[in-house]
Amino acid sequence: MGGSLESRFERYSDVMVKALGHADRATPARWYLRGLMLPGKRKSVEPMAARVHPQDVRSAHQSMHHLVADSEWNDTALLAAVAREVVPVLSDGGKAPCFWILDDTGFRKYGKHSVGVARQYCGQLGKTENCQVAVSLSLATADGSVPLDYRLYLPKEWAQDKERCEHAGVPKTIAFATKGEIAWAQIEAALAAGIPRGPVLIDAGYGDEAALRDRLSAHGLIYAVGIRPATAVWCDGHEPGPTPAKQGRGRRRTRVLRDEAHQPIGVRELAQALPASSYCTVTWREGTNAALSSRFARVRVRAAHADRPREEEWLLIEWPKGEADPTRYFLSTLPADISFKELVAIVKMRWRIERDYLELKQEVGLGHYEGRNWRGFHHHASLCIAAYAFLMLERLRGSKKNSARLKAPALPEGFRPRGAGPDAAPHPLVDRNRALSPGPGHRATSATMPVLRETVLAGR
Repeated sequence: MGGSLESRFERYSDVMVKALGHADRATPARWYLRGLMLPGKRKSVEPMAARVHPQDVRSAHQSMHHLVADSEWNDTALLAAVAREVVPVLSDGGKAPCFWILDDTGFRKYGKHSVGVARQYCGQLGKTENCQVAVSLSLATADGSVPLDYRLYLPKEWAQDKERCEHAGVPKTIAFATKGEIAWAQIEAALAAGIPRGPVLIDAGYGDEAALRDRLSAHGLIYAVGIRPATAVWCDGHEPGPTPAKQGRGRRRTRVLRDEAHQPIGVRELAQALPASSYCTVTWREGTNAALSSRFARVRVRAAHADRPREEEWLLIEWPKGEADPTRYFLSTLPADISFKELVAIVKMRWRIERDYLELKQEVGLGHYEGRNWRGFHHHASLCIAAYAFLMLERLRGSKKNSARLKAPALPEGFRPRGAGPDAAPHPLVDRNRALSPGPGHRATSATMPVLRETVLAGR
């Protein structure tokens, strides 16, 4: 789509504003989207108001705060508008291979009043901390990715405390749901919306849930999921016993036989028992500084949970050179005749959601909302995803260096908005070439992920 950056942003924001359902929300929504993409250390409401409308910060602050904290617009409708804009371009009209990536992300909190906050595992920190956790589903291709759905996980102690939920504005329709149940609801929504299908990529936090894998297969979805070292499988040398012949008028046996002589094997034990020749080095893509590669083995196995007869699938084992034990295990229903390199490359596509989270947090301010209620949390997140999607569209259309600079309004003489200098350059678009600096608990599958470059654009 041609025209200037400003005209493309105006057209895009028109679409987003329409999804909000009320004309009075148009101006603060445009301010909010612009504020998320302009520079500044904080993307909470007040600093953004100072950057987008410095002539009357108080008025802008009130309007933008009301938009996210109080207005009753539908997050699902806004994210659906984002998908309609981005998915056709990202998927090249349905021709590019697509991937669905499920994961969650945490936001460290120091108080106890923010909705959903509790001591729970925070992937960003790699440990249990006081935090909020949200579950998301992203659509990815070789060229980019964007979240399609996003929902806060409400711990059981929150869901069962009706007074606390009411104070935080949690809808009465929201009941306790596990992260896996939230993830499945997002999968169902994507299926209903007709999102281009592709392998579902999940880490071990979800992939170890046998019920979720069964649901994916029942709906015709291929998966490549992380599993834990203790996960049991049937394989050559560890097969179930023969099914006993039916006797009398009883029901035919439907479970596989497990006894002393017929036991499944844990994937860690299986990996260690494989001969050294089973492992080979596979390169799956070019990184910023070097090709990304590791040692892998693959074996055809059958999942052993619930002792039900199951189809064969791939067990992929990653055992980097120099490590005492394998570092990752994956189960996948990708075709039996898939090449080794392609299997590894698809499994490793999950890194894109790590990039999504990094860019959403560091560049668009996903974790900067300072309110405590349910509505504000999701409204802010939805607008962050909308802003991120616009940047993704700009990269996909091949914007060149210095061509994607949204303009900040002129500032009064001597005025310096909180969180940004008057001459700071706006954030550009997604840069696939900047390396990620791993922090504590970083779960990346590679050492190189793109982020938003602060001062210049990266061309395609």
